[in-house]
Amino acid sequence: MSNKHHNAPRLLIILALIALYFIWGSTFLAMKFAIESFPPLMMAAIRFCIAGVLLYSFLRLRGSPNPTSKEWLGATLVGFLLLSIGNAGVAIAEQTVSSGIAALLISTVPLLAAVFGTFWKHVPTNREWSGILVGTIGVAILNLGGTLQANPIGSAILLFAAACWALGSMWSKYLPMPQGAMASAAQMLTAGVILVIASLLAGETITQTPSAKSIYAMLYLVLFGSLIAYSAYVFLLKTVRPALATSYAFVNPVVAFILGMHLSNEHIDRVEYIALTIIIVGVLLVLPFTKK
Repeated sequence: MSNKHHNAPRLLIILALIALYFIWGSTFLAMKFAIESFPPLMMAAIRFCIAGVLLYSFLRLRGSPNPTSKEWLGATLVGFLLLSIGNAGVAIAEQTVSSGIAALLISTVPLLAAVFGTFWKHVPTNREWSGILVGTIGVAILNLGGTLQANPIGSAILLFAAACWALGSMWSKYLPMPQGAMASAAQMLTAGVILVIASLLAGETITQTPSAKSIYAMLYLVLFGSLIAYSAYVFLLKTVRPALATSYAFVNPVVAFILGMHLSNEHIDRVEYIALTIIIVGVLLVLPFTKK
C-alpha cells in the first residue's frame, strides 16, 4: 500500500508532462485550423467557456465545494493572465504567424518564469538555469533556420502573451485558489467570460459557416487542450518546481514543427534538426522530479 501511495505522485507527474509536451505542442496547429472559421477571441471564448462549464459541472456533481469569493478572485486573476491574454494572444498572433513560430516564441516561458520567480524568492537551481539556458540557445538556433518567417507585430503579441503566461504561472502559487481540478475549472470559466466580453467589444462575427476542420479543431482544443492538458498544467504548478512545470515550452516547438511539416507543408532543414536536439538536452537538464 505504501509503495503505491509513494509512486502515485511521480506517475501523475509523468502523465501530466506527457500531456503538456505532446497535446499542447499540437494545439498550436489546432488553433491555426480553428481560427480559419472562428475569430480568435471568439474561438478562445467558446473553448474556455465550454471546457470550464463541463469541468465545473462535473466537479460539483461529484461533491466538490464551490470556490470561495477569494478563490474566485484568485482564479480570475490567473485565468486572465494565462488564458484571456496568454492563450488568446497566441490565437490573435496566429492570424499572421505560423504555428511553428508561435511555438518558438512561447518557448521563452521557462526563462520568463525564472525571472518572475525571483520576485517571490523562488530562484532556480544551477542545473535548472543550465537547462533554461541550453533550451533558450536551442530556440534561438531554431529561429535562425530561416524556413519560417515571423511577422513583427505577431511576434510582439506572442512575447507579451508569454510574459503574461509566465507571470500568471508564478503568481498562481501565492494566490488563494480552489482545490484540485476546481482551480482549472474556475480559471477557464472566468477567462471565458472575459473573452466573451472582449470578443463582443471587438465586434467579432462569424462571416461564413465554420468548416468541419475548424469544428474538429475546436473540439480537440476543448477536450484535450483545455480539459486534459490545462488541468495537468495547474496540477504541475502546484506539485513540481517551475522549471519542470514550464519545460513543456521547449518540447512544444518540436511537436509543432513535426505536425506543421506533415499537415501544413512546413519544411525543416538540418540546422533546425540540430536546434531541436539541443532543446531536448535543455529539457533533460530540468527533468529531475524535484517537488516545489
